[in-house]
Amino acid sequence: MGTSKHWLWPQIALAVPVLILGVSACQKKAPEQTAPPTAATREAATGAVTPEEARAIAKEAYIYGFPMVDNYRIQHAYFVDAKNPEYKGSWNQIINIPRVYTPDDKAIQTPNSDTPYSMVGMDLRAESMVLTVPPIDKKRYFSIQLIDAYTQNFAYIGSRATGGEPGNYMVAGPSWKGETPKGIKKVFPSETDFVLAVYRTQLFNSADLDNVKKVQAGYKAQPLSAFLGQPPPPPAPAIKFIQPLTPEEQKTSLKFFDVLNFAMQYAPAVPSEKDLMARFAKIGVGPGQTFDEDKLSPEVKSAIQEGMKEAWTDLATLERKIDAKEVTSGEMFGTREFLKNNYLYRMAGAVLGIYGNSKQEAMYPVYSVDASGQKLDGAKRYTLRFAPGQLPPVNAFWSVTMYEMPQSLLVANPIDRYLINSPRLPSLKKDADGGVTLYIQNESPGKDKEANWLPAPKGPFMMAMRLYWPKEEALEGKWTAPTLNVAS
Repeated sequence: MGTSKHWLWPQIALAVPVLILGVSACQKKAPEQTAPPTAATREAATGAVTPEEARAIAKEAYIYGFPMVDNYRIQHAYFVDAKNPEYKGSWNQIINIPRVYTPDDKAIQTPNSDTPYSMVGMDLRAESMVLTVPPIDKKRYFSIQLIDAYTQNFAYIGSRATGGEPGNYMVAGPSWKGETPKGIKKVFPSETDFVLAVYRTQLFNSADLDNVKKVQAGYKAQPLSAFLGQPPPPPAPAIKFIQPLTPEEQKTSLKFFDVLNFAMQYAPAVPSEKDLMARFAKIGVGPGQTFDEDKLSPEVKSAIQEGMKEAWTDLATLERKIDAKEVTSGEMFGTREFLKNNYLYRMAGAVLGIYGNSKQEAMYPVYSVDASGQKLDGAKRYTLRFAPGQLPPVNAFWSVTMYEMPQSLLVANPIDRYLINSPRLPSLKKDADGGVTLYIQNESPGKDKEANWLPAPKGPFMMAMRLYWPKEEALEGKWTAPTLNVAS
Protein backbone atom coordinates (compact mmCIF):
# COMPACT_ATOMS: atom_id res chain seq x y z
CA MET A 1 0.00 0.00 0.00
CA GLY A 2 1.88 2.90 -0.29
CA THR A 3 5.40 3.16 -1.49
CA SER A 4 7.43 4.18 -4.41
CA LYS A 5 7.04 0.88 -6.18
CA HIS A 6 4.46 -1.77 -5.58
CA TRP A 7 4.08 -4.89 -7.50
CA LEU A 8 2.51 -7.88 -6.31
CA TRP A 9 0.02 -9.75 -4.46
CA PRO A 10 -3.45 -9.62 -3.26
CA GLN A 11 -4.08 -7.19 -0.77
CA ILE A 12 -7.28 -7.22 0.30
CA ALA A 13 -8.14 -3.95 0.08
CA LEU A 14 -8.57 -4.49 3.45
CA ALA A 15 -5.78 -3.24 5.29
CA VAL A 16 -7.71 -4.46 6.47
CA PRO A 17 -7.24 -5.67 9.88
CA VAL A 18 -7.42 -10.06 18.74
CA LEU A 19 -8.54 -11.41 22.43
CA ILE A 20 -6.41 -13.10 24.51
CA LEU A 21 -7.25 -15.91 26.43
CA GLY A 22 -9.86 -18.50 26.23
CA VAL A 23 -12.65 -18.28 28.77
CA SER A 24 -10.89 -20.76 31.00
CA ALA A 25 -7.55 -18.99 30.87
CA CYS A 26 -6.17 -16.36 33.14
CA GLN A 27 -6.73 -12.72 32.28
CA LYS A 28 -3.93 -10.60 30.96
CA LYS A 29 -3.70 -6.94 31.78
CA ALA A 30 -3.29 -4.82 28.67
CA PRO A 31 -0.05 -2.88 28.51
CA GLU A 32 -0.03 0.79 29.35
CA GLN A 33 -0.44 3.07 26.38
CA THR A 34 2.52 5.26 27.26
CA ALA A 35 5.59 4.89 29.38
CA PRO A 36 8.05 7.31 30.96
CA PRO A 37 11.37 7.79 29.21
CA THR A 38 13.52 4.74 29.78
CA ALA A 39 17.19 4.61 30.55
CA ALA A 40 17.74 3.57 26.96
CA THR A 41 15.96 6.64 25.66
CA ARG A 42 17.97 8.88 27.94
CA GLU A 43 21.08 7.06 26.72
CA ALA A 44 20.24 7.95 23.12
CA ALA A 45 19.43 11.53 24.05
CA THR A 46 22.65 12.10 25.98
CA GLY A 47 24.90 10.72 23.29
CA ALA A 48 25.80 7.35 24.83
CA VAL A 49 24.68 5.88 21.52
CA THR A 50 26.93 7.05 18.72
CA PRO A 51 25.39 8.36 15.50
CA GLU A 52 26.79 5.38 13.61
CA GLU A 53 25.23 2.93 16.05
CA ALA A 54 21.92 4.84 15.98
CA ARG A 55 21.88 4.72 12.18
CA ALA A 56 22.41 0.95 12.10
CA ILE A 57 19.79 0.31 14.80
CA ALA A 58 17.25 2.62 13.13
CA LYS A 59 17.66 0.87 9.81
CA GLU A 60 17.16 -2.51 11.45
CA ALA A 61 14.16 -1.31 13.49
CA TYR A 62 12.55 0.33 10.46
CA ILE A 63 12.84 -2.82 8.32
CA TYR A 64 11.50 -4.85 11.24
CA GLY A 65 8.66 -2.46 12.03
CA PHE A 66 7.37 -1.29 8.65
CA PRO A 67 4.85 -4.14 8.28
CA MET A 68 3.47 -3.45 11.77
CA VAL A 69 3.13 0.29 11.14
CA ASP A 70 1.44 -0.13 7.76
CA ASN A 71 -0.80 -2.85 9.18
CA TYR A 72 -1.81 -0.41 11.93
CA ARG A 73 -2.61 2.25 9.34
CA ILE A 74 -4.96 -0.11 7.53
CA GLN A 75 -6.60 -1.50 10.64
CA HIS A 76 -7.17 2.00 11.97
CA ALA A 77 -8.98 2.91 8.76
CA TYR A 78 -11.05 -0.27 8.73
CA PHE A 79 -11.94 -0.81 12.39
CA VAL A 80 -11.20 2.33 14.42
CA ASP A 81 -11.91 5.55 12.50
CA ALA A 82 -15.63 5.49 11.74
CA LYS A 83 -15.27 8.72 9.76
CA ASN A 84 -12.77 7.18 7.35
CA PRO A 85 -14.35 6.33 3.98
CA GLU A 86 -12.63 2.93 4.20
CA TYR A 87 -14.21 2.09 7.58
CA LYS A 88 -15.67 -1.43 7.60
CA GLY A 89 -17.01 -1.95 11.13
CA SER A 90 -16.06 -2.65 14.74
CA TRP A 91 -13.62 -5.19 16.12
CA ASN A 92 -14.71 -8.82 16.48
CA GLN A 93 -17.58 -8.43 14.00
CA ILE A 94 -17.60 -10.26 10.69
CA ILE A 95 -17.87 -7.87 7.78
CA ASN A 96 -19.05 -9.21 4.44
CA ILE A 97 -18.35 -7.27 1.27
CA PRO A 98 -20.75 -8.73 -1.32
CA ARG A 99 -18.86 -7.45 -4.34
CA VAL A 100 -15.39 -7.49 -5.84
CA TYR A 101 -13.00 -4.58 -5.44
CA THR A 102 -12.92 -1.69 -7.91
CA PRO A 103 -10.75 1.41 -8.47
CA ASP A 104 -12.80 3.13 -5.75
CA ASP A 105 -11.17 0.91 -3.10
CA LYS A 106 -7.97 2.70 -2.19
CA ALA A 107 -6.94 1.72 1.36
CA ILE A 108 -4.85 -1.18 0.23
CA GLN A 109 -2.57 -1.60 -2.70
CA THR A 110 -2.86 -4.41 -5.22
CA PRO A 111 -6.27 -5.70 -4.15
CA ASN A 112 -7.62 -8.71 -5.94
CA SER A 113 -10.86 -8.34 -7.88
CA ASP A 114 -11.63 -12.08 -8.10
CA THR A 115 -13.11 -12.94 -4.74
CA PRO A 116 -15.61 -10.97 -2.66
CA TYR A 117 -14.02 -10.44 0.73
CA SER A 118 -15.21 -10.94 4.24
CA MET A 119 -13.07 -9.96 7.18
CA VAL A 120 -12.84 -9.90 10.93
CA GLY A 121 -10.50 -7.57 12.81
CA MET A 122 -10.02 -9.52 16.01
CA ASP A 123 -9.10 -8.05 19.38
CA LEU A 124 -8.06 -11.11 21.37
CA ARG A 125 -7.09 -9.36 24.61
CA ALA A 126 -10.19 -10.42 26.56
CA GLU A 127 -10.91 -13.85 25.08
CA SER A 128 -10.54 -16.01 22.03
CA MET A 129 -12.73 -15.78 18.94
CA VAL A 130 -14.53 -18.67 17.23
CA LEU A 131 -14.88 -18.64 13.44
CA THR A 132 -17.66 -20.85 12.10
CA VAL A 133 -17.60 -22.10 8.52
CA PRO A 134 -20.81 -23.35 6.83
CA PRO A 135 -20.90 -26.24 4.34
CA ILE A 136 -19.40 -25.00 1.07
CA ASP A 137 -19.59 -26.72 -2.31
CA LYS A 138 -16.22 -28.31 -3.06
CA LYS A 139 -16.26 -26.69 -6.50
CA ARG A 140 -16.18 -23.23 -4.88
CA TYR A 141 -12.79 -22.18 -3.55
CA PHE A 142 -12.66 -20.30 -0.27
CA SER A 143 -9.99 -19.45 2.23
CA ILE A 144 -9.68 -17.70 5.58
CA GLN A 145 -6.21 -16.23 6.00
CA LEU A 146 -5.15 -15.53 9.60
CA ILE A 147 -2.65 -12.68 9.77
CA ASP A 148 -0.97 -11.44 12.93
CA ALA A 149 0.22 -7.91 13.65
CA TYR A 150 3.63 -8.71 12.18
CA THR A 151 1.75 -9.52 8.91
CA GLN A 152 2.77 -13.17 9.21
CA ASN A 153 0.27 -15.72 7.87
CA PHE A 154 0.16 -18.03 10.87
CA ALA A 155 -2.72 -20.28 9.79
CA TYR A 156 -5.40 -21.00 7.18
CA ILE A 157 -8.91 -22.35 7.09
CA GLY A 158 -10.43 -23.24 3.73
CA SER A 159 -10.65 -25.47 0.67
CA ARG A 160 -6.94 -26.33 0.68
CA ALA A 161 -6.17 -26.22 4.38
CA THR A 162 -9.22 -27.75 6.05
CA GLY A 163 -11.60 -28.79 3.25
CA GLY A 164 -15.13 -27.67 2.53
CA GLU A 165 -16.80 -29.30 5.53
CA PRO A 166 -18.50 -27.11 8.15
CA GLY A 167 -16.65 -26.50 11.39
CA ASN A 168 -15.77 -24.22 14.29
CA TYR A 169 -12.22 -22.92 14.67
CA MET A 170 -10.77 -20.94 17.57
CA VAL A 171 -8.25 -18.11 17.22
CA ALA A 172 -6.41 -17.45 20.49
CA GLY A 173 -4.13 -14.65 21.61
CA PRO A 174 -0.59 -15.01 22.96
CA SER A 175 -1.64 -15.58 26.60
CA TRP A 176 -4.18 -18.31 25.95
CA LYS A 177 -3.59 -21.61 27.67
CA GLY A 178 -5.85 -24.57 28.16
CA GLU A 179 -7.53 -27.47 26.46
CA THR A 180 -9.36 -27.27 23.14
CA PRO A 181 -12.99 -26.44 24.03
CA LYS A 182 -15.73 -28.88 23.10
CA GLY A 183 -17.08 -28.32 19.61
CA ILE A 184 -13.87 -26.71 18.32
CA LYS A 185 -12.13 -28.51 15.46
CA LYS A 186 -8.82 -26.74 15.91
CA VAL A 187 -7.18 -23.92 17.86
CA PHE A 188 -4.94 -21.44 16.05
CA PRO A 189 -2.70 -19.54 18.52
CA SER A 190 -1.47 -16.09 17.51
CA GLU A 191 1.71 -14.33 18.61
CA THR A 192 -0.14 -11.00 18.78
CA ASP A 193 -3.27 -9.67 20.48
CA PHE A 194 -4.70 -8.32 17.23
CA VAL A 195 -5.36 -10.59 14.27
CA LEU A 196 -6.90 -10.02 10.87
CA ALA A 197 -8.96 -12.79 9.31
CA VAL A 198 -9.34 -12.31 5.57
CA TYR A 199 -11.96 -14.42 3.81
CA ARG A 200 -11.92 -14.99 0.05
CA THR A 201 -14.97 -16.62 -1.53
CA GLN A 202 -14.74 -17.52 -5.21
CA LEU A 203 -17.12 -15.77 -7.60
CA PHE A 204 -17.61 -17.73 -10.82
CA ASN A 205 -19.26 -14.89 -12.78
CA SER A 206 -21.52 -11.89 -12.26
CA ALA A 207 -24.62 -14.10 -12.15
CA ASP A 208 -23.06 -16.04 -9.27
CA LEU A 209 -23.03 -13.13 -6.81
CA ASP A 210 -26.22 -14.15 -4.99
CA ASN A 211 -24.68 -17.58 -4.34
CA VAL A 212 -21.60 -15.93 -2.86
CA LYS A 213 -23.81 -13.81 -0.63
CA LYS A 214 -25.43 -17.00 0.69
CA VAL A 215 -22.02 -18.43 1.55
CA GLN A 216 -20.99 -15.18 3.26
CA ALA A 217 -24.20 -15.21 5.28
CA GLY A 218 -23.13 -18.58 6.69
CA TYR A 219 -19.80 -17.29 8.00
CA LYS A 220 -19.93 -16.53 11.71
CA ALA A 221 -17.51 -14.97 14.20
CA GLN A 222 -18.19 -14.82 17.95
CA PRO A 223 -16.32 -14.66 21.26
CA LEU A 224 -15.57 -18.02 22.83
CA SER A 225 -17.88 -17.28 25.76
CA ALA A 226 -20.82 -16.75 23.40
CA PHE A 227 -19.98 -19.96 21.54
CA LEU A 228 -19.90 -21.91 24.82
CA GLY A 229 -22.99 -20.17 26.20
CA GLN A 230 -21.04 -18.86 29.19
CA PRO A 231 -20.85 -15.40 30.79
CA PRO A 232 -18.17 -13.27 29.11
CA PRO A 233 -14.96 -12.42 30.96
CA PRO A 234 -14.30 -8.82 32.02
CA PRO A 235 -13.67 -6.65 28.96
CA ALA A 236 -10.14 -5.62 28.10
CA PRO A 237 -9.22 -2.01 28.92
CA ALA A 238 -10.27 0.53 26.32
CA ILE A 239 -7.48 1.53 23.98
CA LYS A 240 -6.74 5.12 23.08
CA PHE A 241 -5.63 4.52 19.51
CA ILE A 242 -3.04 6.97 18.22
CA GLN A 243 -3.26 8.62 14.83
CA PRO A 244 -1.63 6.53 12.08
CA LEU A 245 0.76 8.00 9.56
CA THR A 246 -0.07 8.35 5.89
CA PRO A 247 1.81 6.10 3.45
CA GLU A 248 4.08 9.01 2.55
CA GLU A 249 4.75 9.95 6.17
CA GLN A 250 5.71 6.36 6.96
CA LYS A 251 8.69 6.73 4.63
CA THR A 252 10.42 9.62 6.39
CA SER A 253 8.70 10.77 9.59
CA LEU A 254 10.41 9.92 12.87
CA LYS A 255 6.91 9.52 14.30
CA PHE A 256 7.12 6.13 12.61
CA PHE A 257 8.81 4.86 15.76
CA ASP A 258 6.03 6.22 17.98
CA VAL A 259 3.49 4.21 16.00
CA LEU A 260 5.76 1.16 16.07
CA ASN A 261 6.10 1.36 19.85
CA PHE A 262 2.33 1.59 20.16
CA ALA A 263 1.77 -1.44 17.94
CA MET A 264 4.44 -3.48 19.72
CA GLN A 265 2.55 -3.22 23.02
CA TYR A 266 0.22 -5.88 21.65
CA ALA A 267 2.93 -8.14 20.27
CA PRO A 268 4.74 -9.84 23.16
CA ALA A 269 8.42 -10.41 22.49
CA VAL A 270 9.35 -13.85 21.21
CA PRO A 271 12.51 -15.65 22.40
CA SER A 272 14.25 -15.43 19.02
CA GLU A 273 14.06 -11.62 19.19
CA LYS A 274 15.43 -11.02 22.66
CA ASP A 275 18.76 -9.61 21.44
CA LEU A 276 17.01 -7.63 18.71
CA MET A 277 14.74 -5.92 21.24
CA ALA A 278 17.74 -5.06 23.40
CA ARG A 279 19.38 -3.29 20.45
CA PHE A 280 16.18 -1.44 19.53
CA ALA A 281 15.80 -0.22 23.11
CA LYS A 282 19.06 1.72 22.78
CA ILE A 283 17.20 4.28 20.66
CA GLY A 284 13.90 4.04 22.53
CA VAL A 285 12.16 1.52 20.27
CA GLY A 286 10.18 -1.39 21.67
CA PRO A 287 7.14 -2.25 23.76
CA GLY A 288 7.01 0.06 26.77
CA GLN A 289 9.67 2.33 25.27
CA THR A 290 9.30 6.04 24.53
CA PHE A 291 10.87 7.43 21.41
CA ASP A 292 11.34 11.17 21.95
CA GLU A 293 12.87 12.79 18.91
CA ASP A 294 12.97 16.18 20.66
CA LYS A 295 15.52 14.81 23.13
CA LEU A 296 17.84 13.40 20.49
CA SER A 297 21.01 15.24 19.59
CA PRO A 298 21.02 16.67 16.04
CA GLU A 299 23.68 14.11 15.07
CA VAL A 300 21.74 11.11 16.37
CA LYS A 301 18.48 12.40 14.91
CA SER A 302 20.10 12.78 11.50
CA ALA A 303 21.65 9.33 11.80
CA ILE A 304 18.26 7.75 12.52
CA GLN A 305 16.80 9.45 9.45
CA GLU A 306 19.70 8.09 7.40
CA GLY A 307 18.98 4.61 8.74
CA MET A 308 15.41 4.88 7.47
CA LYS A 309 16.69 5.90 4.03
CA GLU A 310 19.09 2.96 3.97
CA ALA A 311 16.20 0.60 4.65
CA TRP A 312 14.57 1.75 1.41
CA THR A 313 17.89 1.34 -0.40
CA ASP A 314 18.05 -2.27 0.76
CA LEU A 315 14.47 -2.78 -0.39
CA ALA A 316 15.28 -1.34 -3.82
CA THR A 317 18.14 -3.82 -4.14
CA LEU A 318 15.77 -6.65 -3.28
CA GLU A 319 13.21 -5.39 -5.81
CA ARG A 320 15.83 -5.63 -8.54
CA LYS A 321 16.35 -9.27 -7.60
CA ILE A 322 12.61 -9.78 -7.80
CA ASP A 323 12.46 -8.19 -11.24
CA ALA A 324 15.28 -10.52 -12.29
CA LYS A 325 13.27 -13.46 -10.87
CA GLU A 326 16.07 -14.29 -8.43
CA VAL A 327 13.56 -13.90 -5.58
CA THR A 328 9.86 -14.72 -5.79
CA SER A 329 6.81 -13.48 -3.93
CA GLY A 330 6.42 -16.91 -2.41
CA GLU A 331 9.50 -16.28 -0.28
CA MET A 332 7.97 -13.23 1.43
CA PHE A 333 4.73 -14.48 2.93
CA GLY A 334 4.17 -17.16 5.51
CA THR A 335 4.72 -18.14 9.12
CA ARG A 336 7.60 -16.95 11.26
CA GLU A 337 9.12 -20.42 10.89
CA PHE A 338 8.95 -20.17 7.11
CA LEU A 339 10.31 -16.62 6.94
CA LYS A 340 13.07 -17.48 9.44
CA ASN A 341 12.96 -13.91 10.78
CA ASN A 342 13.97 -12.48 7.40
CA TYR A 343 12.68 -9.00 8.17
CA LEU A 344 13.65 -7.48 4.82
CA TYR A 345 11.53 -10.07 3.03
CA ARG A 346 8.70 -9.38 5.44
CA MET A 347 8.98 -5.65 4.74
CA ALA A 348 9.03 -6.30 0.99
CA GLY A 349 5.84 -8.32 1.31
CA ALA A 350 4.15 -5.47 3.18
CA VAL A 351 5.38 -2.76 0.83
CA LEU A 352 4.65 -4.58 -2.37
CA GLY A 353 1.51 -6.45 -1.46
CA ILE A 354 0.51 -6.45 2.18
CA TYR A 355 -1.58 -9.44 3.25
CA GLY A 356 -0.33 -11.57 0.40
CA ASN A 357 -0.97 -15.29 0.75
CA SER A 358 1.55 -17.97 1.56
CA LYS A 359 2.65 -19.73 -1.61
CA GLN A 360 0.78 -22.95 -0.86
CA GLU A 361 -2.43 -20.91 -0.93
CA ALA A 362 -1.61 -18.58 -3.80
CA MET A 363 1.33 -17.68 -6.01
CA TYR A 364 1.86 -14.27 -7.59
CA PRO A 365 4.01 -14.05 -10.69
CA VAL A 366 4.46 -10.32 -11.17
CA TYR A 367 4.86 -8.32 -14.35
CA SER A 368 6.72 -5.07 -13.66
CA VAL A 369 8.95 -5.23 -16.76
CA ASP A 370 8.56 -6.62 -20.26
CA ALA A 371 10.57 -9.42 -21.85
CA SER A 372 13.44 -7.01 -22.57
CA GLY A 373 13.55 -5.70 -19.02
CA GLN A 374 11.84 -2.37 -19.70
CA LYS A 375 9.30 -0.90 -17.30
CA LEU A 376 5.70 -1.25 -18.43
CA ASP A 377 4.01 1.80 -19.95
CA GLY A 378 0.49 2.20 -21.28
CA ALA A 379 1.85 4.13 -24.23
CA LYS A 380 2.95 0.75 -25.62
CA ARG A 381 0.98 -2.36 -26.61
CA TYR A 382 1.82 -5.76 -25.15
CA THR A 383 0.80 -9.38 -25.58
CA LEU A 384 0.77 -12.18 -23.01
CA ARG A 385 0.42 -15.57 -24.68
CA PHE A 386 -0.31 -18.90 -23.04
CA ALA A 387 0.82 -21.69 -25.34
CA PRO A 388 -1.43 -24.76 -25.69
CA GLY A 389 -1.44 -26.71 -22.45
CA GLN A 390 0.45 -23.97 -20.59
CA LEU A 391 -2.32 -22.18 -18.71
CA PRO A 392 -1.47 -21.63 -15.03
CA PRO A 393 -1.75 -24.99 -13.19
CA VAL A 394 -4.18 -24.54 -10.30
CA ASN A 395 -6.59 -26.52 -8.17
CA ALA A 396 -8.86 -23.46 -7.87
CA PHE A 397 -8.47 -20.63 -10.42
CA TRP A 398 -6.03 -18.09 -11.84
CA SER A 399 -6.20 -14.45 -12.88
CA VAL A 400 -4.15 -11.58 -14.34
CA THR A 401 -4.95 -8.18 -12.78
CA MET A 402 -3.96 -4.68 -13.92
CA TYR A 403 -2.62 -1.99 -11.54
CA GLU A 404 -1.76 1.63 -12.20
CA MET A 405 1.58 2.76 -10.84
CA PRO A 406 2.84 4.10 -8.53
CA GLN A 407 -0.42 3.79 -6.60
CA SER A 408 -0.75 0.02 -7.21
CA LEU A 409 -4.52 0.41 -7.50
CA LEU A 410 -7.03 -1.01 -9.95
CA VAL A 411 -7.41 0.88 -13.22
CA ALA A 412 -10.68 2.56 -14.22
CA ASN A 413 -11.48 1.88 -17.88
CA PRO A 414 -14.39 2.10 -20.36
CA ILE A 415 -15.34 -1.59 -20.09
CA ASP A 416 -14.90 -1.89 -16.30
CA ARG A 417 -12.56 -4.84 -16.75
CA TYR A 418 -9.81 -5.02 -14.15
CA LEU A 419 -8.63 -8.57 -14.76
CA ILE A 420 -8.89 -11.62 -16.94
CA ASN A 421 -9.26 -14.93 -15.13
CA SER A 422 -9.86 -18.61 -15.73
CA PRO A 423 -13.66 -18.41 -15.27
CA ARG A 424 -13.61 -16.15 -18.35
CA LEU A 425 -11.88 -18.76 -20.51
CA PRO A 426 -15.05 -19.81 -22.38
CA SER A 427 -15.49 -16.24 -23.59
CA LEU A 428 -11.88 -15.74 -24.70
CA LYS A 429 -10.88 -16.07 -28.33
CA LYS A 430 -8.41 -18.93 -28.92
CA ASP A 431 -5.37 -18.74 -31.17
CA ALA A 432 -5.20 -20.98 -34.23
CA ASP A 433 -3.15 -23.57 -32.31
CA GLY A 434 -5.45 -23.52 -29.29
CA GLY A 435 -3.35 -21.17 -27.19
CA VAL A 436 -4.64 -17.93 -25.69
CA THR A 437 -3.23 -14.44 -26.26
CA LEU A 438 -4.14 -11.52 -23.99
CA TYR A 439 -3.87 -7.96 -25.33
CA ILE A 440 -2.49 -5.49 -22.79
CA GLN A 441 -2.91 -1.87 -23.92
CA ASN A 442 -4.67 1.39 -23.23
CA GLU A 443 -6.97 1.46 -26.26
CA SER A 444 -9.14 -1.32 -27.64
CA PRO A 445 -7.25 -3.79 -29.87
CA GLY A 446 -10.35 -3.96 -32.08
CA LYS A 447 -13.73 -5.62 -31.71
CA ASP A 448 -12.40 -8.97 -32.89
CA LYS A 449 -9.83 -9.03 -30.06
CA GLU A 450 -11.70 -7.14 -27.37
CA ALA A 451 -12.73 -10.30 -25.49
CA ASN A 452 -9.02 -10.84 -24.73
CA TRP A 453 -8.29 -7.18 -23.89
CA LEU A 454 -7.02 -6.17 -20.45
CA PRO A 455 -7.16 -2.34 -20.40
CA ALA A 456 -4.03 -0.53 -19.21
CA PRO A 457 -3.70 3.06 -18.00
CA LYS A 458 -2.00 5.65 -20.21
CA GLY A 459 1.11 5.67 -18.06
CA PRO A 460 3.13 3.28 -15.87
CA PHE A 461 1.53 0.03 -14.76
CA MET A 462 2.22 -3.46 -13.47
CA MET A 463 0.27 -6.69 -13.48
CA ALA A 464 -0.07 -9.48 -10.94
CA MET A 465 -0.90 -13.02 -11.93
CA ARG A 466 -2.58 -15.04 -9.19
CA LEU A 467 -2.62 -18.81 -8.93
CA TYR A 468 -5.05 -19.84 -6.21
CA TRP A 469 -4.24 -23.23 -4.67
CA PRO A 470 -1.39 -23.83 -7.13
CA LYS A 471 -0.54 -27.33 -8.27
CA GLU A 472 2.82 -28.95 -7.57
CA GLU A 473 4.26 -28.09 -10.99
CA ALA A 474 3.87 -24.41 -10.14
CA LEU A 475 5.16 -24.77 -6.59
CA GLU A 476 8.17 -26.75 -7.79
CA GLY A 477 8.98 -24.38 -10.65
CA LYS A 478 8.23 -26.87 -13.41
CA TRP A 479 5.73 -24.37 -14.81
CA THR A 480 6.78 -20.77 -15.31
CA ALA A 481 4.70 -17.76 -16.24
CA PRO A 482 5.00 -16.59 -19.86
CA THR A 483 6.85 -13.40 -20.70
CA LEU A 484 5.12 -10.13 -21.56
CA ASN A 485 6.12 -8.96 -25.02
CA VAL A 486 5.83 -5.62 -26.77
CA ALA A 487 3.42 -6.05 -29.66
CA SER A 488 4.95 -5.66 -33.12
